Amino acid sequence: MSDSAVPPRFVVRPRDPRKEDALIRAGLHPLLARLYAQRGCSAPPAASIGKLLPPTDMLGLADAAERLADAIEDGERLLVVADYDCDGATACALAVRGLRELGATVDYLVPNRFETGYGLSPQVVDLALPRKPDLIVTVDNGIASHEGVDYANAHGIEVIVTDHHAVGATLPDARAIVNPNQPGCGFASRQLAGVGVMFYVLIALRAELRARGRFDAQTQPRLDKLLDLVAVGTVADLVKLDDNNRLLVKLGLDRLRAGQAQPGIAALAQVAGRELRRLSTADIGFGIGPRINAAGRLADMSIGIECLLTDDPARAFDLAGQLDRINAERRLVQDAMLDRSADLPVDADAQAIVLMDPSFHAGVTGLVATKLKDRHHRPAIVFAPNGDGVLTGSGRSIPGLHLRDAIDLVTKRAPGLVDRFGGHAMAAGLTIATGALDAFREAFVQVVAEQLGNTPRERIVTVDGPLETAWMRAEIAQMLGAEIWGQAFEAPLFADEFEVIQQRIVGERHVKASLRVAGQRFDAIGFNRQKLPPRGTFAFRVDANEFNGHINTQLVIEHVV
Repeated sequence: MSDSAVPPRFVVRPRDPRKEDALIRAGLHPLLARLYAQRGCSAPPAASIGKLLPPTDMLGLADAAERLADAIEDGERLLVVADYDCDGATACALAVRGLRELGATVDYLVPNRFETGYGLSPQVVDLALPRKPDLIVTVDNGIASHEGVDYANAHGIEVIVTDHHAVGATLPDARAIVNPNQPGCGFASRQLAGVGVMFYVLIALRAELRARGRFDAQTQPRLDKLLDLVAVGTVADLVKLDDNNRLLVKLGLDRLRAGQAQPGIAALAQVAGRELRRLSTADIGFGIGPRINAAGRLADMSIGIECLLTDDPARAFDLAGQLDRINAERRLVQDAMLDRSADLPVDADAQAIVLMDPSFHAGVTGLVATKLKDRHHRPAIVFAPNGDGVLTGSGRSIPGLHLRDAIDLVTKRAPGLVDRFGGHAMAAGLTIATGALDAFREAFVQVVAEQLGNTPRERIVTVDGPLETAWMRAEIAQMLGAEIWGQAFEAPLFADEFEVIQQRIVGERHVKASLRVAGQRFDAIGFNRQKLPPRGTFAFRVDANEFNGHINTQLVIEHVV
């Protein structure tokens, strides 16, 4: 990662010797004990499916399970309506596979980002009508789909909403709503991804069908075989990895590493150059997830869903190859948009960035907003034309600003300025009229300035402190890679002062170096970085670099001060 325009300040996570000792006594490696304790853990993480939070406290779950069980018993036609990102695609595949296992007649429909927009809109219901569904089940969307739910109801189609996004002032008039963030829900893990919510729906439905005598504990379908889908969607959606989410991801990764992947996920890992038996959360986040997401950004997410649904390895590999090519195209589009954004004026004094250019692609605005947010350490919203005088925008935020709530405040101060919006604290999407861009920029920047105040845009990078040179080894890197890291449980990032012995540019964009610390030399690489200072404090990860059959230790430089 290249340095931001805002220099970082390293803050070291405090160590807790008592928690470290307790974790070591429980059998953890001393380095893992230190890292877990620095993240607030005092006991080893749960490892069995029986340790998942029970579904009993999730509001709406029993009602949804009863309605779905009735639909199965009565032979009704179910239609899953998905979102067009990786979480939505995995949730859709999970729903279709799981509901079929439980005896349902089910098909799916995924909106097109460029034609029908996000969620269960009336236009999506119109697309659903020819299939004559008796019941629609949304996955990873629907909590803001008031008009679409009303439109489905008017056509005699009931709707069950399963979602995890932030809830607005009112709820849609659905038959049942399962969302851990809805008012009155006592479920302890509000950070479930959409695919996690759907997994709990399936658990509750199976229990309901078992209570009705459809099967018993010995003959019931195995839902744990779908946990690889849950792991991929949870990691890719960047939800907070609380204890429950970390366990869901671990259980899914265990299946992937044991060779028990859905054919589509196995094929995606192959085209991404990742090895299943050593798959990590980073491999999902940077290898598998982006290839699924690319279909929804540039093409049709049904390609990604079909890849996750097929049981034919040859077809899965063909579809994974298509997704790989779409992802390569996505990278080219993203790079072009970033180059163009560098030429657009940005107010150096404004607390937020709002950009639009006629050349921008609506499917990639969120990725560009992320890059701009990282570089300038300011909330960023990037808009692109979406036809008919409409701009579609995606935003990303920084700690201290709840992005969805900030946009909501804009809508309250200037009714009619924003057509539609949704999201959560760190990411949001919205649509506005083309002519409203300047007014929205002014209103949004004002809201951000009020909420962030006049504090300097300081970019804090949290690190784990120095790493003993004895642990700068490939086997330690492999041990760390096998753990479950992600949002709010970040992968280890160490920091120390190094002397640069030599450096050279490789691949035109990266610097390869030899570093010295504590009298020992280590190979290092800094991606998208042209030069290192002769001496500096580097934040780094330890990587096991495999080349020509040999595994060597390599330090990956993330930040320099």
